[in-house]
Amino acid sequence: MTMVGISSIILEPLADTVWRNQTFSTEFILLGFGNLPQLQILLFLLFLVIYIVTMTGNILIVALVMADQYLHTPMYFFLGNLSCLETCCASTTLPRMLASFLTEDRTISVQVCIAQLDFFGSLVAVKCCLLSVMSYDLYLAICKPLQYAVLMNGSLCFWLAAGSWVSGFVACTITEYWISQMIFHGPSEIDHIFCDYNPLVKLSCSDTSLMDLVTFLFSSILTLSPVLLTLASYVCIIATIQRIPSTTGRQKAFSTFSSHLIVVTFYHGTLIFIYLLPGTNTLRELHKVFSLFYTVLTPLVNPLIYSLRNKKVKEALRKAVSEIMNFMTNSKLFCM
Repeated sequence: MTMVGISSIILEPLADTVWRNQTFSTEFILLGFGNLPQLQILLFLLFLVIYIVTMTGNILIVALVMADQYLHTPMYFFLGNLSCLETCCASTTLPRMLASFLTEDRTISVQVCIAQLDFFGSLVAVKCCLLSVMSYDLYLAICKPLQYAVLMNGSLCFWLAAGSWVSGFVACTITEYWISQMIFHGPSEIDHIFCDYNPLVKLSCSDTSLMDLVTFLFSSILTLSPVLLTLASYVCIIATIQRIPSTTGRQKAFSTFSSHLIVVTFYHGTLIFIYLLPGTNTLRELHKVFSLFYTVLTPLVNPLIYSLRNKKVKEALRKAVSEIMNFMTNSKLFCM
């Protein structure tokens, strides 16, 4: 028997033994802010308040858009979709984070982690598309006001919103199904506040080169294309605003445009900063901190930006509060 044959007889059982002794991960540990044990209660209270305000603000906007007939326009239809999206985004990450602060249990199963990644990644893709659609709506309203009612009709509004939701979820679900087929084995710690793509894939012992390529292509289509469309709309809008002869007209047009500009700059600026920042150990904590901007703070500030700067939303809110107060007063009189 040759030396090659002898070595294969010896090595095959050895490799099989090593393979059998591999411990495959069934759960991960989301480290989050676990390195700040003295601040857990304070962080819990802070994020609980943020979650309550976020849910209240966004649900209120959705309710106002649905209830007030003066808000049944394309702009507020898309704003209602954005608020619904922000409600889902906050509910994807914050409840799990709050539970870890309170119980100090940071374990999460592989299946739940992948589901969180799927849902949150889909919502990020939907938001990129929806913000681009809203910029196109602004472009038509400011640059083509006389044709706006014809161009941005109810049917187009529906299909633009539906296309944003469907494209984001379909693309990300395909990628996450691929991730669900991967094998994970120690270490099982994810140094992040939620199950993000890069930290999760780094724990896999499967070959991810093809999946990385497909994910990059999907990400480019669903994020880069909307960003380019948004920038093109902004260029046309700014050029049109500068040509408006009256100062009052320019101020009114810019006020409508500026709310969307703030939201887009805050959101895309944070995403670009996070995913272009090198993943070194010294910058890992910065990754977690800046991740809070688009996972926690963006859903919080969006309804505040649109409601505090929008006269129609404030008027609809005052009207709704007045009707509720009248109803409560009449109910008390009836009971007496």
